[in-house]
Amino acid sequence: MKTNFIILIVIISVFLVACKTLDSEHDEAKSILINNINFSKLKKGEYQGYYAGGMYGWRENECRIVVDSITSNSSKVVTIELLKSKSDYTKQFLDTLYNRVLTKQTLQVDAVSGATLDSKACLKAMENALTKAE
Repeated sequence: MKTNFIILIVIISVFLVACKTLDSEHDEAKSILINNINFSKLKKGEYQGYYAGGMYGWRENECRIVVDSITSNSSKVVTIELLKSKSDYTKQFLDTLYNRVLTKQTLQVDAVSGATLDSKACLKAMENALTKAE
């Protein structure tokens, strides 16, 4: 009986540590700040952006962004694609998020419903690419 009690205490302790670890990672991901970038002032070209994925690297991702000129004084992001990721993002998730950015020409878009933390991680990689184009 005493052995069962000790095993139960160990299981509960491991569970509590795992919950705290997950909470810490979620708190970090929620606090990611996505800076505003003026898409119309970007330099034409192809840029790669990387986000390390937070304290455990769960949301690590890298993207490629293509900026094209509209006029001599204005530009536009025309392509966004995922190059690699530790997460298994669905095509629907990526299409939804990337289309929001392409349509609005800003990183200040709504997160994909049910994937807020993943959305922020992908937006951070995009921001890191676009800062190279400023």
